[in-house]
Amino acid sequence: MTSVAASRRRLALGRFWGSFRQERAGMAGLVVLVIAVLLALVAPLFIDDGVTSVVSGTAAKWAAPSLAEPFGTDESGRSILLMVWWGSRTSLLIGFLAALLSIVIGMVVGIAAGHFRGWIGAALMRVTDWFLVLPSLITALVLAAILGGSTATIIVAIGITTWPSTARLIRSQTLSVEARPYIERSKALGGGHWHITTRHVLPNVAPLLLASTTLEVASAIVTESTLAFLGVSSNKTSWGTMLRASYDFGAATQGAWWYILIPGLCILAVVMAFTLVGRALEAVLNPRLRKAGA
Repeated sequence: MTSVAASRRRLALGRFWGSFRQERAGMAGLVVLVIAVLLALVAPLFIDDGVTSVVSGTAAKWAAPSLAEPFGTDESGRSILLMVWWGSRTSLLIGFLAALLSIVIGMVVGIAAGHFRGWIGAALMRVTDWFLVLPSLITALVLAAILGGSTATIIVAIGITTWPSTARLIRSQTLSVEARPYIERSKALGGGHWHITTRHVLPNVAPLLLASTTLEVASAIVTESTLAFLGVSSNKTSWGTMLRASYDFGAATQGAWWYILIPGLCILAVVMAFTLVGRALEAVLNPRLRKAGA
């Protein structure tokens, strides 16, 4: 029985990968993400953490891009290439973990609100609506300013302010799943709340969560960069803190366009890649979108 289930899973994964490969934009985004993640993982093998904290670098200050310094240098003579490379670790880490926290909270609240139809579901949706009307960026900014700008604080601030949209999405999908006949049969056979939500509802909403996660990571990276630019992040180096430093030290007035452009392009490229992958996953996992595209 186990081998049959495993064979079905492999077959389903094969069909999924075959459909995903037909999404050219999604494949392009996936390639960019794989490269970005690999570079972030191997960064400690090639870069000393001191590059983010030394008072002055070894090159000339405000040096334009050249063969020696492909991305130029900053106000202290530090290599922009090394700083961008090292900063990808912070930006991607915060993006992934903040999105994961947001998805977990949204999934739990959404499934519970859709499964429990009485006062519990109503109370959960009222809480969700209350968080939904709050401006997420301002709320995250206030939380980060109050609790401090550490990496953990930024992750929590982003995660607990961005989950409501996921919760509403998962609730609607849960209501759709629980309206199917096999749910009634499961209840008649004695299936409890835990059995129904984990064995029937969760597997059916998991594909939606996968697509939503990629989009949430993109949003979290943008939010982290915004918070860092506004000065509430205490991280040594991220793409957002680099943009903040370029503003503080007057890169624009110094003509150091590379200090502003390169971190911004990194944010744009990674966010666009996550968005392309998320849209491709939606098209593959949602039959209605596939039919519309055809």
